[in-house]
Amino acid sequence: MASPPDPILRRLAALHPKKIDLSLARIERLLARLGHPERRLPPVVHIAGTNGKGSTLAFLDAMLRAAGRRTARYVSPHLVRFNERILIDGEPVDDARLIAALEACERANGDAPITFFEITTAAAFTIFADTEAEILLLETGMGGRLDATNVIARPLLTLITPISMDHEAFLGATLAAIAREKAGILKSGVPALFGPQKPEALAVLQARARELECTTFVHGRDWNAWQEGGRFVVRDGERWLDLPLPALHGVHQIANAGLAVIAARRLGALAPDEAAIARGLVQARWPARLQRLVRGPMVELLQEGFELWLDGGHNPGAGEVLAASLPALARGRPVYLVVGMLQSKDLASFLRPLKSLVARVYTVAIPDEPASRSAEEQAEIARKLGFRAEPAAAPHAAVQAIAASAPSPGFVLICGSLYLAGSVLREHS
Repeated sequence: MASPPDPILRRLAALHPKKIDLSLARIERLLARLGHPERRLPPVVHIAGTNGKGSTLAFLDAMLRAAGRRTARYVSPHLVRFNERILIDGEPVDDARLIAALEACERANGDAPITFFEITTAAAFTIFADTEAEILLLETGMGGRLDATNVIARPLLTLITPISMDHEAFLGATLAAIAREKAGILKSGVPALFGPQKPEALAVLQARARELECTTFVHGRDWNAWQEGGRFVVRDGERWLDLPLPALHGVHQIANAGLAVIAARRLGALAPDEAAIARGLVQARWPARLQRLVRGPMVELLQEGFELWLDGGHNPGAGEVLAASLPALARGRPVYLVVGMLQSKDLASFLRPLKSLVARVYTVAIPDEPASRSAEEQAEIARKLGFRAEPAAAPHAAVQAIAASAPSPGFVLICGSLYLAGSVLREHS
């Protein structure tokens, strides 16, 4: 049995002084030393965007596997174990294979500077180049243009999910600037599929697509998706598909699932039929995206009638989709938030859309995360927005306080960070 790859990951994390330093030069150098595994990958669907990338790929992966296709998938970040980033037929890569790939990349890189994401992306490519997968679903890490995944010369399709403000220090201070970075994954002549976009972002995406002569499929113009009569309806040009509701919760998952359907139908010989698309919609799983927790120590603290949910959303767009989704999920019960967020994230913009929906906010520092905002600082930000808010020592303490003080059963949502979600899932999976 191979040992966990954590010691290797710690060494790799120390190879570059910056956690984020967007460039393609370092990974291109390493991939050349490795014999260019990126040129031996299965056909690629490349996806960028601010929110919904992982959910869209989870739907598409489930549809393809329901059709009997062997899939590979690269996502980030992980929640509990690094292996979750490199998936083959929906399962995390095993330790032995991961360790071998990481060690090969470490030897090839030597002492040259490289970021953690770059070297682990190279390791993923070496694994995927040696699989028998028929298709690779590839998620960007942050941006697009200078993202380490953007070394694929000609993917099958490019997808861009909704773009909102996030990572402004690296991607730009306006929505248009961020959209320009995301549009960097578009390739000459490769079909480009766009999820719902704000007008200023869509204008940038369409302009870049015209420059590259990409055929585009734009939400609201060429396709749409909605819920009607307990069913999921997708309009694809002149064709209408009547499908079961997606398995993932939240109103935003309608658009994510719709984008996955539109992508699935444009995969040529790899395309799943409508029956496999339907099965994939109900079989898709993606942890910490409005996930209900049904067992574990914090669930046991709550009396009958309470529900405990988890979501890793951490930017203004995530706050907006939570606000749209909570009324149906809470079903009239009071909503309690347990929030923990990184210093680099805009807590006020995340919380603002939720103002009228929440009875009380409990703020926590993310366990074992030096870059977390303190519970006290977050509580002060929430109070300035008009929330009833107080700090708690840990998520467990916050849930305990809710259980002790709530006058009636409520809906409890732990949210604000995938790092926080990962720490909760370690105790509740």
